[in-house]
Amino acid sequence: MILFISDLHLQADRPALTEAFLRFVDERARCARQLYLLGDLFEYWAGDDDLADAFHSRIAAALRGLADAGVAVFWIAGNRDFLVGDRFADAAGLTLLPETWVIEDHGRRIVLVHGDAQCTDDVKYMAFRAQVRQPAWQQQFLAMPLAQRKQIIAGLRENSRKDQGEKSYDIMDVAPQAIADVFSQTGATVMIHGHTHRPALHEIDGKLRYVLPDWEPESTPPRGGWIAIGDDGTITRHALDGRVL
Repeated sequence: MILFISDLHLQADRPALTEAFLRFVDERARCARQLYLLGDLFEYWAGDDDLADAFHSRIAAALRGLADAGVAVFWIAGNRDFLVGDRFADAAGLTLLPETWVIEDHGRRIVLVHGDAQCTDDVKYMAFRAQVRQPAWQQQFLAMPLAQRKQIIAGLRENSRKDQGEKSYDIMDVAPQAIADVFSQTGATVMIHGHTHRPALHEIDGKLRYVLPDWEPESTPPRGGWIAIGDDGTITRHALDGRVL
């Protein structure tokens, strides 16, 4: 079985969310042969030197436990945690992947992305994304003291919340042409991504696009879940309690 999750936005001040993730690790992921983390596992990541934080160490240890149990864990960066690097990967026992990755399963090509790079109608965000994904920008940012980085990130998060209140849902969703381009460039017939917090299954010209949910176990009803590919190749969407949707 292969499992896919994204958009948990883990943070220390949301214990119910943390416990939901750790339950998933112990009760679901340990039964898998592969786990793909498709971005925004953390609410934010200021740099691998923040591994000294007890909460971050706890999450890394949980993932390391999976790896030690024989589960192959893979990571695609999201828009909140793209600064995760080799130090975290080593601590968590996972493999860092590029932002577009294709796997082969049961004769299908399945392309994996976080999804933010396909929100091309959000011109302001795309310009910001292009800036912060540059190695020179990241090197300069990571050279700052950790406390300063966290202050900057807090300001960026606040600005992002304000911007989202002024943007339409359509602008913040993936653009059809960007999705078509990924299918064309990769030759995939199935796509799995997160980012938009709009879990669904879309069929486009015979191709399937699965959108992962964000995790909000405190909400009513609770939100969250994962996508699984069974040993027979069947793709299923699961709610937070494991129900097949």
